[in-house]
Amino acid sequence: MLVVPGPSKRFCDGVSRRNFLRIGALGMGGLAVPQLLRAESQSGIRSSQKAVIMIYLPGGPPHQDTFDLKMDAPAEIRGEFNPIPTNVPGTQICEHLPRLAKMADRYTIIRSISDAIDDHSDFMCQTGRRKNGQPPGGWPTMGASVARLFGSSDSSIPAFIGLEPRMQHRPYNAANAGYAGVANDAFRPAADAKSDMVLNGITTERLADRRALLSAFDTFRRDVDATGLMSGLDGFNQQAFGMLTSSRLLQALDLKNEDPKRLERYGKGDAKVHGDAAPMLNEQFCVARRLVEAGARFVTVAYGFWDYHGNNFGNARNDLPMLDQALSALYEDLHDRGMERDVSVIVWGEFGRSPTINKDGGRDHWPRANCALLAGGGMKVGQVIGATDRLGGEPSERPVQFGEIFATLYHSLGVDVNKVTIPDFTGRPQFLVPDGCQPMKELVG
Repeated sequence: MLVVPGPSKRFCDGVSRRNFLRIGALGMGGLAVPQLLRAESQSGIRSSQKAVIMIYLPGGPPHQDTFDLKMDAPAEIRGEFNPIPTNVPGTQICEHLPRLAKMADRYTIIRSISDAIDDHSDFMCQTGRRKNGQPPGGWPTMGASVARLFGSSDSSIPAFIGLEPRMQHRPYNAANAGYAGVANDAFRPAADAKSDMVLNGITTERLADRRALLSAFDTFRRDVDATGLMSGLDGFNQQAFGMLTSSRLLQALDLKNEDPKRLERYGKGDAKVHGDAAPMLNEQFCVARRLVEAGARFVTVAYGFWDYHGNNFGNARNDLPMLDQALSALYEDLHDRGMERDVSVIVWGEFGRSPTINKDGGRDHWPRANCALLAGGGMKVGQVIGATDRLGGEPSERPVQFGEIFATLYHSLGVDVNKVTIPDFTGRPQFLVPDGCQPMKELVG
């Protein structure tokens, strides 16, 4: 048995995962990868090569200072920023998002998400549901559900990859695979946020060590191929073996393989941890594109810390230009590579911010109105859906539920949310989205 030891870490649920790898019996949370890959993957939905990239903005960005400015509101609500026109007539966004303003025809702004809750957690952004009333096993993340339904498109690339670090505020990592099964939880190449590499928690020296290890794997694989051992493994064992011995995942994660000019478009961002959440690593947006291009079906990124209870405008002046560069580069990259119809991109936080600016110059939690950006996936883009009232406090047109956005993303993957179910731990079939939630007609026709 070939064993690859790793650091001992325990996650929020107390389970140690991905701390060591074994070829033949790949240990993950006490289960072998062949078992994990085999476990409960009976959906039969395996033909799609489409993918989703989810950009999670921990803490909840201020919608009134980004994509829903309220210039007719009183000064204590309106804030310090001015709107600028976009390349979509009649649509304006914040002056600190000039790159995104020039490509508003490539995404849709949703201004009226109405069912958030006051909870600093990634749970609703990742699952589309609230935490209460969960069935046995718990609500799964969309990434885990997609992995369960589709499986891997390539034996060496996990279907669901999470690039976010383990954040100091643990609820930002609260969502998990639930009843979709641990086999379908995210493969997480990132270490914790104290890591010393921009991408995935490893130094350049350690990456070189990984390359040496990969070289050893390649030699080992050639040896076992020569003995005929590989032909004797079943499909799941071959997939587990492939994940360890193929260079494809490592190459997708290694930005030395990227065009320097394209990488320059993304910028560096800021490698330090913001607040109790995540760094602002612009290059992770590029890694996400590289991963879906390599075959991943669902990739998540956590970006920054947006809980601006104080110094809202100073923080936003610092953070918005970095988000503007990273996100616009991702949109441009997907378009240039002909991937915009196959890859959906969702950008959001867990809730919006209060209309009134508090005594510390910040905005407080405000679950009654939230915004999001949707792009790609063959959706109808270049539009604004919904509106909030004059103060930005309540939806005034077309209230939108989280579940509707999830239904739309599933639709972009070719999944009918009215037919497809996943059984919970009691065997009861559970639909992918809350009752009554359908793909948004404004986006899918």
